[in-house]
Amino acid sequence: MKPLRQTMSKILKFTRFSPRDLLATAGPALALIAALCVLAYLLVDPAPPKRVTLATGQFNSAYEEFGKKYAALLARDSIRVTLEPSLGSAENLQRLNVGKADIAFVQSGSTEEAEAQRRGLVSLGSLFTEPVWLFLRDATKVRQITQLRGLRINVGPAGTGVPQLFKQILAVNGIDTNELTLGALENTPATVELLEGRIDGLVFSSAPESPLIQMLLQTPGIRLFDFTQAEAYTRRLPFLTHVVLPRGIVDLGRDLPAQDYQLIAPTATLVARQDLHPALVDRFVQAAAAIHGGAGWFQHAGEFPSPKYTEIPVAPVAAKFYKDGPPLLQHYMSFWMANFLDRMWVIVVALGALVIPLSRVVPPLYTWRVRSRVFRWYGQLRNVEQQLAAAEHAEDRDEACATLLRRLDQIEERVNQLSIPLAFADTLYDLRSHIHLVRERVRYTRHSPVTPAEAGAHGKT
Repeated sequence: MKPLRQTMSKILKFTRFSPRDLLATAGPALALIAALCVLAYLLVDPAPPKRVTLATGQFNSAYEEFGKKYAALLARDSIRVTLEPSLGSAENLQRLNVGKADIAFVQSGSTEEAEAQRRGLVSLGSLFTEPVWLFLRDATKVRQITQLRGLRINVGPAGTGVPQLFKQILAVNGIDTNELTLGALENTPATVELLEGRIDGLVFSSAPESPLIQMLLQTPGIRLFDFTQAEAYTRRLPFLTHVVLPRGIVDLGRDLPAQDYQLIAPTATLVARQDLHPALVDRFVQAAAAIHGGAGWFQHAGEFPSPKYTEIPVAPVAAKFYKDGPPLLQHYMSFWMANFLDRMWVIVVALGALVIPLSRVVPPLYTWRVRSRVFRWYGQLRNVEQQLAAAEHAEDRDEACATLLRRLDQIEERVNQLSIPLAFADTLYDLRSHIHLVRERVRYTRHSPVTPAEAGAHGKT
């Protein structure tokens, strides 16, 4: 066993390269690269958070229903969406401004572009149209907005976008808000009041998916107002669009409604804080495409979500999605893995900035380190030569040379134990030949005859 170990030891002494020297040379560089990569990973583009707050809307509203769909869809990627009920667009904007929500549903026309930029808000795109639903009791017989004078119409609390929107509608019709009674009840109690006959009408601005709208469209004694001048409204209020509620869309069998209704509609927009992580922005836009991309009562398939119909600047990540579609990696792997690999580009850039210059430094350092193990013995060899010069004039030349020969034997024994990669074996053999050369010089000096001058010098001494 011992001879085998000795044989293996001799074999391992001569390898193609020296892992120990390579590690000692490249180790500090690798540690520096790793530290800088970790720093870049954490600081330049941190991982997206796994929790996000979405401000929705009132109970039984379309915002609430869609909020639940977003939460369920993003839960598949282990992203927890906390739904925060609110009164509507105005309150959602306020929550975004004070940091109580990361993302929210906001109705178009609720704010201006300059104001949104000042507050650091970005749009993820418009999601769906929110027609203005003016439900009236049949007994009112109202056919024009101007006939609302003197009636009790609920427009919802101030935190929604409806009061401001409806006041604009009244204004373009030349009606002062003092000419009718505007209520501020939330949607559900206002619906009860309408059904009980304690108010004459109520105004919603919501997608048709709202349970209350679905119910009111099928309730006897309740009539939907027909905005026959819808196209003119869109000219006067540019954030509105003209949509048509088709005959029979609610229930084809019962022919509900029994006619086409002309409606005016702002659009619902997904608005986020500017500092929302780009990966989450991208994921929400993808969720919006899945939830709102189909055909609906007022839209064709693929019409929404859209970067249009919003006065708030569209986030760059969202704009890229609308132009190019989802990231390529997300077609083949999970959100988190795709996001991780996408963020690795930052690391690749950091590696490129370091590896290229270091790759030119490490090989010479490695060569120097290996050769230095050989070259340091040349110092010992040079010392022997200096002592040899003194021994030539020494009184006891034979003993001095014998001492130098023993020293050379020690040096050679140590040199023979060096572990040198095969690529540098020539350096080792050069050293051994030089040791032999010095040894021959010592032997020659030891056995050379003493000259008369040297003998005379020794005699005087």
